[in-house]
Amino acid sequence: MAVVKIKEGVTKEDLKRAREEYGDFIKVVVDINKRAMVIGGEWHADAEKMLLDSGSQQENIWGGSVDLSTRAIDVIALINIRPRHGNDSQEILDLKVKEKFIQIVKEKFNF
Repeated sequence: MAVVKIKEGVTKEDLKRAREEYGDFIKVVVDINKRAMVIGGEWHADAEKMLLDSGSQQENIWGGSVDLSTRAIDVIALINIRPRHGNDSQEILDLKVKEKFIQIVKEKFNF
């Protein structure tokens, strides 16, 4: 299971490691406050833990995925279910949070 923390942008080596689990479908977890991103792995929770261990706050961490073959970005992950933060769904419901998540993913993947 290759979980890769992204510094500035996703490199070819990062992609190679992140694709080990599901090929072109890559899980993505972002701290929208720190603009930190972790990709790859089997579970979003693995990447979430990596961000939490590096000082991120739970309310700023959101998950989704990228399909490299189509460059489609989704905003659905089990870690997004947070009733106490007003998110009762796997999908990111807050439009500002969703937009920020997508913007960071696009920048880091250079889409």
